[in-house]
Amino acid sequence: MMLQRWDPIRDFERFHEEMDRIFRGLGTGRAVPVQTDVTCPFAVDVLEDKDQVVLKAELPGVNPKDVDLHVEDNVLTISGEKKLEHEDKKDSYLRIERYYGKFSRAFTLPPYVDPNQVSAEYKDGVLTVTLPKRPETKPRQIQVKAG
Repeated sequence: MMLQRWDPIRDFERFHEEMDRIFRGLGTGRAVPVQTDVTCPFAVDVLEDKDQVVLKAELPGVNPKDVDLHVEDNVLTISGEKKLEHEDKKDSYLRIERYYGKFSRAFTLPPYVDPNQVSAEYKDGVLTVTLPKRPETKPRQIQVKAG
């Protein structure tokens, strides 16, 4: 399975830009507006056993109805939107640090996964995606006959 490599420099640059944005808004007496145009990377664990590959994505505060999961050309895409609880009172916030907005992440599926049998469950802020392996790719025991 192809995983996205973590780039600490990119994260540091994003942090630096965010800190600059916050400090520019300090002297105005207004809250710094939430950014909603950035793709938010979310944490994903990938586990594999003899029968399946399992992805566990942390999506706290996201309504399961706002999550889109699809497979196309052997690529699994998890996308959606985390909405601010009270859009009408956004101006009354003094500080907004949690991410709100659209998110998306894609994973290339290995050839031994059956894309037609993918299932997903959302519980306690964690999306669990189960990707069963094709039966023909699973190890099998061959009995030796005495002869």
